[in-house]
Amino acid sequence: MELKSIRQLKINQKAIIKHIKARGELGRRIRDMGLLPGTEIQIVGRAPLKDPVALRLKGFTLTLRNNEADYILVEELDVPTDY
Repeated sequence: MELKSIRQLKINQKAIIKHIKARGELGRRIRDMGLLPGTEIQIVGRAPLKDPVALRLKGFTLTLRNNEADYILVEELDVPTDY
């Protein structure tokens, strides 16, 4: 099982959060947003300069800056095909 950061995922890709590397205030803020180990996420979009990234989880959409997304390690559920 290879873990990746959220930043490495492609649009429409799904993954399960496995580990949050952030500690202290940032770690608490990430967890308060509902980003907990075991949560399924899907990448739904990116801004034109690739930052921030938009995620879908638990019925809502959340945007994260790439520097925050780097602290969240996930396991891919599927790999989208590029058309």
